[in-house]
Amino acid sequence: MSDYSTYTDDQLWSQITLDDQDAFTAVYNRYWKVLYVRARNMLSDSDLAQDIVQEVFISLWHRRQEVEILHLKAYLFQAVRFQELKALRNLKSDTNFYERLAHISKDLLQHEPLAFKELDNVLQRVLATFPEDQRAIFSMSRDEGLTYREIADRMEISVKTVEKKISQALRAIRKGMDSAFPLLLSVMAVLEQSNN
Repeated sequence: MSDYSTYTDDQLWSQITLDDQDAFTAVYNRYWKVLYVRARNMLSDSDLAQDIVQEVFISLWHRRQEVEILHLKAYLFQAVRFQELKALRNLKSDTNFYERLAHISKDLLQHEPLAFKELDNVLQRVLATFPEDQRAIFSMSRDEGLTYREIADRMEISVKTVEKKISQALRAIRKGMDSAFPLLLSVMAVLEQSNN
């Protein structure tokens, strides 16, 4: 067995396309931890992060003779990003949906500004459909960081009304993001191909 620790990613990928399982293991050992930590930080779920990384590597092995990869590290990070977005879509009913979306949006802004712009456009279109009072309540909650009680006092309405308006807003955002998910995946696919 060769000492693959000295091989470049390109050399390892060449070996993998020739069905070299030891080269694949070397890539796995080189990148699994950093990919896992990234996914865990994005999704705040260790088990899900582990599943995502495993899925990416399983897919890489199965597609080793179908896909052309010019930059292995970039490909792996992009594949994990895709899986995070899919996981986010599946978790959209989760109570932490908005926080997870914000976290992934921040990552998209740093690494994929075009995808972030698409995501932000969807969010702005959804927010534009809200009645003025709901938009104001949502803005006070998310942009100003006010509590439901503070919003209720400022708007001279009950806390229950604030809760209801925020809940309706989050449902609408989830629905809007769900309908935009195929578009976002398309943008991410274009970005992935331009990175390869």
